[in-house]
Amino acid sequence: MKLTVLLGAFLLSAPAWTQVQPPKKKLLAIGEVKGFEHDSVSHGLATLEKLGRQTGLWDTYIRTDNELLSKQKLAAGNAKNLDFFDAVIFYTTGDLGLTDQQKKDLISFVHDDGKGFLGIHSATDTYYNWPEYGEMIGGYFNEHPWGQVHCTIRTEDKSFPATAHFPASFPFYDEMYQFKEPYSRDKLRVLMSIDPASVDLSNPRVHRTDQDFAVTWVHNYGKGRVFYSSLGHRDEVWDLPDIQKMWIEGVKWVMGMTEGNVTPHPKPAK
Repeated sequence: MKLTVLLGAFLLSAPAWTQVQPPKKKLLAIGEVKGFEHDSVSHGLATLEKLGRQTGLWDTYIRTDNELLSKQKLAAGNAKNLDFFDAVIFYTTGDLGLTDQQKKDLISFVHDDGKGFLGIHSATDTYYNWPEYGEMIGGYFNEHPWGQVHCTIRTEDKSFPATAHFPASFPFYDEMYQFKEPYSRDKLRVLMSIDPASVDLSNPRVHRTDQDFAVTWVHNYGKGRVFYSSLGHRDEVWDLPDIQKMWIEGVKWVMGMTEGNVTPHPKPAK
């Protein structure tokens, strides 16, 4: 009895580093590019690695190849496959050369295993010829009519963990996208969008007659969770505390550490 009491007192008084900590989550960050080269891929993924360390919530494995996007046993003895990870994040462009089996494994990782997937900026400019990927990420890039532009972003959901800290609307400068099918507000919960009054709608490359320019969205994909934001083209965006918090909360949500409403809702009235 005395030994038990003494041991309990020791554990309570022990420094934090001696306490048993829950295992950290594992994030596989893919920065492979087979199309337009975004200079901010390095800084963006490095920022996510830093945020995982600072919060103590996840370890990030940054890769510029796609070898680990597989559930199959890999040749190298220490190689991890998808079964090791809790979420995958893409800052990618183009057709990454995944085999048919790798494609099945990635879709199954999210849809069937209930794991997480996040997309950064040009992740929607990836795999136009793979319909299941389009459905998973939620939409495809359809030009950026204004390039890098000063605009106003509307926070459509002030309750979701990743956007609760943003004001109702705020000025922003980045390369802003528009999206095409399978993008649909019937299937996604849009968290942030461009205020159409803040951009030039007469630009001939504006294709959305509904003036619906989503920026950030979430949805469930089978048993899994998907978070996407088009923000992050510019290095400076990754240094903004509000954007870093958005990604922290996005990672936490897809990994099941927090909850958030994913019910679709209509475009806000003007």
